[in-house]
Amino acid sequence: MIVVLALATVLSHGTPTPSAASSPTSRATYPGPDGVVASWVVAENRRPGTTSWQIRTPAGPTTIAGYASRVQARIGERVTLYVDTTSRSFRVDAYRMGYYQGKGGRLVWQSPVTPGSRQPACPVTPGVNMVQCHWRASLSFTVTPTWVQGEYLLKLVSPSDGASYVPLTIWDPASRATYVVMAGVLTDQVFNAYGGYDLYQGATACAPGVYPCSSRSRVVSFDRPYASGNGAGGFLGLLYPLTRFMEQHGLDVTYWTDITLATHGALLSRHAVLISPGHDEEWSLSMREAALRARNEGVNLIFFGASPILRKVRLQPSPLGANREIVNYRDPQQDPLYARDPAQVSQNWWGQPPANLPASTLVGGEYIGFNNAQSFPLVVSDPSSWLFRGTGLTRGAHIPGVLSTDFQMYNPARAGNPARVAILAHSPVTGVLTPGAHFADTTYYTMPHGGAGVFESGANSWIASLQGCPASTAPCPTRLMRLLTGNLLRVFGQGPVGRRYPS
Repeated sequence: MIVVLALATVLSHGTPTPSAASSPTSRATYPGPDGVVASWVVAENRRPGTTSWQIRTPAGPTTIAGYASRVQARIGERVTLYVDTTSRSFRVDAYRMGYYQGKGGRLVWQSPVTPGSRQPACPVTPGVNMVQCHWRASLSFTVTPTWVQGEYLLKLVSPSDGASYVPLTIWDPASRATYVVMAGVLTDQVFNAYGGYDLYQGATACAPGVYPCSSRSRVVSFDRPYASGNGAGGFLGLLYPLTRFMEQHGLDVTYWTDITLATHGALLSRHAVLISPGHDEEWSLSMREAALRARNEGVNLIFFGASPILRKVRLQPSPLGANREIVNYRDPQQDPLYARDPAQVSQNWWGQPPANLPASTLVGGEYIGFNNAQSFPLVVSDPSSWLFRGTGLTRGAHIPGVLSTDFQMYNPARAGNPARVAILAHSPVTGVLTPGAHFADTTYYTMPHGGAGVFESGANSWIASLQGCPASTAPCPTRLMRLLTGNLLRVFGQGPVGRRYPS
């Protein structure tokens, strides 16, 4: 049984629908200490918030899970949810994620109680090992203007079996906001092991010393729940702390996914800054072309994670719609398009043939590996930089516990490097994939024509460092990392950075 909701249920809280003066398309903006402020974001985050978006009783592995027919939606579009649950009923609570006086989310919509049912097992496509569910639709709703553009968590709530999430981005194609925050849903999906397969691992063990694993997927689908993050994938750790920071400071922001960049990349020219999240490995040709074109036109780029633009993928439709399957054979010669369409062929990394385009030609640094077992301090190498303004940090100063997981390093020998790459922090790291001494480099360069600036953090954990630390005797980096992030967003939000701070 599918429940169709012609109009979204509005939870008023006594606040009227935003007026033109405070709507996301309004240009009521002004400079602030941490970036360009928008009056509508300030007003939005004064609305009543709640902590009820948090999941305190996670669903078990087989109790309730779901996925949506869209990764992103705009006003007027319909979204269908596909839910598998052991409970006889469930409901959906939709939360817009932000600051909201520190509570972190606002309840925007709530579904009626909906009949629950078990869904069939999700088959694995032979040859490409793609897990794709073919579930019956459970309910659908229309995105109305009450859904203010932003990042949402749809919380699937079972009376007795816990809860799980379905992430959804509500985007506004008419926005001219200063900052575009881009959710890395392609990378989230290729690391999604729901059903036993993802781009890296398969249901059977990898052969010793063999990488990448031969039993891995070659195609992954959005037509399945996320196995991690209580159904939210990497959102809560790799993007939400930045979303919360920006909305706390009222910054002039709009929200995309990387699918938006792939399909509507020309819209970047309306904005000052594109922000890539804490893990953003998978890029298609159209994504890279859009970012390159925008940079050459003066749009600033911020890469908050290491290994951005590492693997070359392409998108194709699923039974539910366009751009819902991600293709990456890792070995380009195994890709069916290898002989027919070299421009679209998937690759293990962008620097190998036939693309021959290392990420460093756009980002500045290159991926050097990971260490998931320990963290390292960020070590300041250029304290005179605008990045460290107001921090009191000196050359060689350490910000503890900032760098972990993946790392990025500037390699001066790499052909095609941008000119005048500045090393703002040069931080020793160990335990990465290749032997020898390594450094995680925080880099910055500007374009001689157009003046765009490109910033790369050096590690995946920059965004996570914004969310505070658990009670501990260890020094906490959050205060300083928030200062650095505010400096970055303020400087980049003022337009082409090279006009004021050439590298």
